[in-house]
Amino acid sequence: MRKPTFTAWIGLAILAAYLVILIAGPHLAPFGQEDIIGSPFGDPEPGHPLGFDQNGRDMLSRLLYGGQMSIGVSLAAVLISFAVGIPMGFMAAIRGGWFDTILSRLVDTIMCVPVLISALVVLQALGSSLPVLVLTIALLDSTRVFRLSRVLAQGVGALEFAEVARLRGEGNWWLIRKEILPNVASPLVAEFGLRFCFTFLFVAGLSFLGLGVQPPFADWGGMVKDNQQAIVYGLYAPLYPAAAIAILTVGVNLVVDWMLAGRSAPQGDNR
Repeated sequence: MRKPTFTAWIGLAILAAYLVILIAGPHLAPFGQEDIIGSPFGDPEPGHPLGFDQNGRDMLSRLLYGGQMSIGVSLAAVLISFAVGIPMGFMAAIRGGWFDTILSRLVDTIMCVPVLISALVVLQALGSSLPVLVLTIALLDSTRVFRLSRVLAQGVGALEFAEVARLRGEGNWWLIRKEILPNVASPLVAEFGLRFCFTFLFVAGLSFLGLGVQPPFADWGGMVKDNQQAIVYGLYAPLYPAAAIAILTVGVNLVVDWMLAGRSAPQGDNR
């Protein structure tokens, strides 16, 4: 992978700052996320640099609490989707036959329905608790990870060094570890970044619709919804969480662009 470019360094700095929010956001917040300490939509003042929200809660504290929730939920969903989609995609590509056909048709069936509609149906039926929210998004997203993993594994599996490994009698697990995974790691890591962006924005959208993260937890999508009336009065309250969402998305994309530019050609096992 090539050295980070200037834009890549900007993206890495953004990700580092958001990582601090993910790990220590509530500890950095000067007030609790539900503490009412000012007037609704109050102006910034000493100790409250971003002012107050629609209920008189400190906006900076809400952003720090909401950041941990928004990023944490999205990251958990993406990790689960990759933990499910990658192994199933690799096995479908290697085994082929009826196993590949059944999984591929099942995934195609699920993907026929728009993700938003599927998520809305499930969340309306089962509720919007955090476990249901994370698992719903993860399982729906795993279909896309499955398709990418399957295509990548089929491409590597058709190369000469993979065929030589099969002729040596190597098993499926060995092929995955030694031949397929090292050669598809770069596009999968890049896809992880893109998938996180999509999931992050999707969680924010669900929260804006009232089906994402539920009170008393703060999250950025819900904060945009709760404070949207401030726009009518020329106030900035909903713009802070909206800007936080946009900046993280830009930062991830800058890093992903750098990683994609540094992709290398496939290499066989050097035994």
